[in-house]
Amino acid sequence: MDFDFTPEEEAFRAEVQAFIQAHIPKSGTAEEIQAWQKAVREKRWVGFSWPEEVGGGGGGIAQQVILKDEMAKARAPALGSCFMGLAWVGPALTEYGTDEQKQTFIPDILDGKVQWCTGYSEPDSGSDLASLKCKCVRDGDTYIVNGQKIWTSIAMWSQWIILLVRTSGDGSKHDGITCLLVPMDSEGITVRPIKNMSGGAVFAEVFFDDVRVPVENRLGEEGQGWKVTVSALAHERSSIAEVQGLQRSLAELKDLARSCKKNGRSAAEDPGIRGRIARADARIEAMRLNGMRYLTAQLRGEKLGSETSVNKLHRAELEVEIGELALEIQGSRGPLAKGADEVPADGKWQRMALSWPEVVIGGGTPNIQRNIIAERILGLPKDL
Repeated sequence: MDFDFTPEEEAFRAEVQAFIQAHIPKSGTAEEIQAWQKAVREKRWVGFSWPEEVGGGGGGIAQQVILKDEMAKARAPALGSCFMGLAWVGPALTEYGTDEQKQTFIPDILDGKVQWCTGYSEPDSGSDLASLKCKCVRDGDTYIVNGQKIWTSIAMWSQWIILLVRTSGDGSKHDGITCLLVPMDSEGITVRPIKNMSGGAVFAEVFFDDVRVPVENRLGEEGQGWKVTVSALAHERSSIAEVQGLQRSLAELKDLARSCKKNGRSAAEDPGIRGRIARADARIEAMRLNGMRYLTAQLRGEKLGSETSVNKLHRAELEVEIGELALEIQGSRGPLAKGADEVPADGKWQRMALSWPEVVIGGGTPNIQRNIIAERILGLPKDL
């Protein structure tokens, strides 16, 4: 397998590097960030791989990987400011949306004028997304939604939600699910933030009480919401861009180990610590190689499927492992919090160790990833 890029792709890499050098915010002020967002939008690097006719860049997959790789290396601000809109709402709209939906929603996503949240998880469904019960019945030209979603990221600050509801109980649990695009200021929606272990609140509960949604806001066919969701989540599960972030976290973890003492000597010399760092390093490399395999498949014109759950699982477990290992390396200083006199890196590692649910739960928990790998890749019996 040849992982080298073509001369044209390397020329694009040089263009990206030059752009970063010219435009990357130096001090991180709001004005600099806004100028950065404007510059990357003008380059059509927001929605880089989306079709040009919907406002995207029309770029190739290999160039997209190069773009994200160089941005991650430079620690540049994100490409665009509507993460969920760019990660899977936009790609789902591009594939399943009507012309009117594309014209209505995609420009605002690319320009960062709206925030989207994802109404997938429910209290009694756990990681089994397809068992959702949020009820939806049709009444003429509108749907009426009743039910509850939970662990909905940034629901408090979102203007729209991409929502999965059950419109039928017939067939398998994957049938009868419909995808709706719902404004968060609709009458009957209540949002309650959920405070996490670090004291902040990123997740929320969202309640729907006779919320009326126009039929024209349905994404895809009625009862085909599962197909829309699987396709949309596949855009997130490749995790190629996250490899750079994990490599950077591991490099900083090694520096932390060199600066901390364990049993009277550098923690970096402790065999147990060294072994765990080495295992994390190997898993990140496996994740990188998996990402290249996915890239190769896409360049061959193949659609990504269940195999991307392998990298999603790797990333979730590595985020937890690196956070826990950082606290162990710090020894008695591990339980300290931001603001304490002797806490390393102003409590950065403590925040990482306490914030893992945001990364681990988002896009499907490790249990659901293991089920996908077991059932769809290894052909094992279905989970009961």
